[in-house]
Amino acid sequence: MSEEFLKAFKEPWIIVGLVAQLMFSGRFLVQWIVSEKKGKSTVPLAFWYLSIAGGVMLLIYAVQRAEPIFVIGQSAGLIVYTRNLMLIYKERRSEGQSEE
Repeated sequence: MSEEFLKAFKEPWIIVGLVAQLMFSGRFLVQWIVSEKKGKSTVPLAFWYLSIAGGVMLLIYAVQRAEPIFVIGQSAGLIVYTRNLMLIYKERRSEGQSEE
């Protein structure tokens, strides 16, 4: 690895971006583990929370780095992740009311 590449990891925003990307990517690991345990493809609630947390952090990173394409991509994703959580909680409320 070049010395310049390694020097980049001393910059605080690079660390923020790296942590954000690890969190965002971690959602796939969570989804895989849960699916393996259940023996079928499953998207756990943690997947959506990691998507939002990683997406927000990556959006902040992209804004700070002034990368408009990255900003647009993360913004669109955050809308989808938030909507999925809204639908999940709406379904849970409906199921809870119908059981009474």
